[in-house]
Parts: sequence; structure tokens; C-alpha cells
Amino acid sequence: MARDVTDTTGISSRDELVAWLEAGSKAPEDFLIGAEHEKIPFYRADRAPVPYEGRGDGQNGVNALLDGLRETLGWSPITDGPALIGLYDEEKGGAISLEPGGQFELSGAPLPDVHSVEAEFDRHIADVKAIAEPLGISFLNLGMSPLWTRAETPVMPKQRYGIMMRYMPKVGTRGLDMMFRTSTVQVNLDFASEADMVRKLRVSLALQPLATALFANSPFTDGKPNGLLSMRSEIWRDTDNARAGMLPFVFEPGMGFERYVDYALDVPLYFVKRGDHYHDVAGASFRDLLDGRLPQLPGERATMADWANHLSTIFPEVRLKRYIEMRGCDVGPRAHVTALPALFAGLLYDPIALDEAEQIVADWDATQRQRMRDEAPRLGLSTKATGRDLAAVGRDVVGVAKRGLARRARRDAAGRDESVYLAPLEEIADSGRPLAAVLLDRYAREWGGSVLPAFEECVF
Repeated sequence: MARDVTDTTGISSRDELVAWLEAGSKAPEDFLIGAEHEKIPFYRADRAPVPYEGRGDGQNGVNALLDGLRETLGWSPITDGPALIGLYDEEKGGAISLEPGGQFELSGAPLPDVHSVEAEFDRHIADVKAIAEPLGISFLNLGMSPLWTRAETPVMPKQRYGIMMRYMPKVGTRGLDMMFRTSTVQVNLDFASEADMVRKLRVSLALQPLATALFANSPFTDGKPNGLLSMRSEIWRDTDNARAGMLPFVFEPGMGFERYVDYALDVPLYFVKRGDHYHDVAGASFRDLLDGRLPQLPGERATMADWANHLSTIFPEVRLKRYIEMRGCDVGPRAHVTALPALFAGLLYDPIALDEAEQIVADWDATQRQRMRDEAPRLGLSTKATGRDLAAVGRDVVGVAKRGLARRARRDAAGRDESVYLAPLEEIADSGRPLAAVLLDRYAREWGGSVLPAFEECVF
């Protein structure tokens, strides 16, 4: 989430929360694609992390990156007190924001096709490099920082992150690692109706372990292999299980907007924002805020901004807002940033492909889906699904997406449809080896047992 919502419209009933979600429904011809990716900044000279204020003369930190981009792009500032913490494109809807450890995020504008996503990514990287290179800063394209300890990782000046830092250790063992040391790529896709939302949410959730395995790219922690292919995904298994996971209720009879609202109402709050101040209410109930009886803010009642901000602090493998957000993947290089939206647009935006994807996952029950979720960070594409490994499932799924994108027939200037962006996933599914496996081989051979070459080779 790039910036907090500021809609102060009061909420008087649960039904209004349901209606707010349902208002995201769109006609299929209006479906768009929103891609997000994070990248970890570092100083090229010594591979050190980049603090907010910089070091030395203080003119080479994350704040300097944001200042430079504000001048270049003319985007509106997003501030937290005196600190510039992001930028927002008022015209197109894209945004740049900071994750807790300085991970630099682009939340892309809603776009019509994957070709546009690629063009947006290229413009963004060019803009960022123009500011970062004179400052001696580059960006890792790994799903977890490979070298620095959590204590060595800087903290960004955002009030909400202070609240999360205090709360995370109470509800899991890995929340601070999630906040400060991981990096992801995500895609947001639309739905046409409640029934369409339910179908897409179920398919997407069932396939997130496959997505995790295909995009696994975080095999190093604290300067050495961590024993997994996706440590980022593993960390989420013990971050805060009240707001994360595979959402088994989504597959039960009666699933719809109301059922998701009831789930979200029972996820504990982090904060309530009033004006520029974030009130720490971590662990409190949104239901109490809805009824005007939140102990920390007596008499204060919920607004639509509170609801939208609360939904942004729920972290399941697939998240429902006014669109569906895929959350299971490590960030990777450019080809992977475009492969993710291609994969799920191919599966969800073509009716035949959605039918075929439903058939692939139809026999997976809640126990099996959870087992795949638990094993994918370690076993990757060797994880079993109904007697087949995820590599075989992946070949089928990528094939379904490829045919779906061909039928979508969204072509670039060279006449290519969006299926060209699936090439890296076809290669990974065929070989059974995600990026993490390739990097582990390089670590053992060419890199000589050091992660330092990652700061040359795994860079945007």
C-alpha cells in the first residue's frame, strides 16, 4: 500500500463495508492490471544498506532518492510528519513508497495489458537509476537481503512501522524479518461480480504455492545459504497467522463479500489514523471501532479510510480489496516482474483459462493446499500435489495462461501478444529450477562460497 486512504466518510453498518468491496466490480472490458515490486537499495562502494538520511554529508540516503524523483517526476509528496516517505502520481494513480527497511516500492498504475506494465517498469527503473547512480546506490532484485543482519538494517521514519515493530514480536517470531529484510513482486487484478471474485480468489489462493515455487529467489540470509529456496515465503509462515495464510474459509460454501468482511473484522487492528497521527491500537477490534467503543479512542467511530487502511494491513497469500492481490512471490529481475502479471492475467482474464485452472485445482482440499504452502519455500517445484510435483503442475498452469493470453490478443507494436512474458516461467517449470537454485549453484562454484557477487549480478 503506497499511501493511506483519507476518506473520512463515516461507517454506520457492516453492510456498508460489504458494499465498499462489491463496488470494485467492473465490466470485463474494463479489467486492468496493477503491478507492484520492491527493491533493496545498497551502496555500491561497500555493499552497505542505505539509511533514510544517508551517511557522511547526509545527501545520499533514501530521502535523497525521493527528493530527486519528486523533482524529476513532479509527483505529489506523501509525508509522515516532516519526513518525505513516498510520491503519488495524481494523474495516473501510480505511487512510490518505502517499506520498513528502506525497500523501495513502485505501486504501478492500473494498466490495460502486460506490455504497458513492462513499459512502466522500464520508465521507473530509468528514472530511479538517474537519481541513484550519482549517489552511489544500486538495487538488489532478491526476495531477501542476503548479507545484513536485522540490526544492521535501517528503519524508515513511518509511524505505522513503529506500531508494527512493537506488535510483531507478540504474535510471531519472524515479523521483524518480514518487515525489514524481504522484498516481493505482486499483481492486482479485477473481478466482474461477487461470483467472479470467488472463483478468481479460490484459483489464485490454490495456486499461490506454485507461484512461490516458480518465483523462489531468496536463498541467502546473513551472508550464507539459509536452507530454503524462498526464505521470504517461509518467514510469512510465522509472522502473524491471525492476518496471514491460505484462508481456508474462502473455499467453503457461502463465500462472498460478506464472508470476507467478517474475516477482516476479526483481524486485529494495528492503528487508527486521525489527522497526521497514528494511534497505536494494536490488537484491538475493528468491530469495537465500528460501534464507537474502542477503549483506546472512546467515542471515535470508524470511517471508510479506517476500513481501507485496515484491509491493507491484512496479509494473506491472496488479498481481497476492491481487486485481488497476489502476494506469494519473491521479487526477481525484470523478466520476473512482468512474468507474474502475465501468469495471472492469462489465468483469470480469459474465461476458458479460468475454467481450465479451476479444473487443475479442483481436487485439492484444505489440508493439501496448506501442505503445499508449508513445503514450497523449502522444496520449491519438487513439492507434491496429488501425486504430481509442482513442476508438472506448473507446466500445465503456464500452458493454460499462455493460451489465455493468446486469446486475449493484446499485442504490442511488434505484433506480440502477452504470452511472450511467460518465457522465464516456461523455462523454470521445464527445468524444475527456480532462480534460487541457480544462485545456490553459483554460490557454491563461481562465487566461491560468498554472497558478495550477488551485489554485482542480482541487481536491477
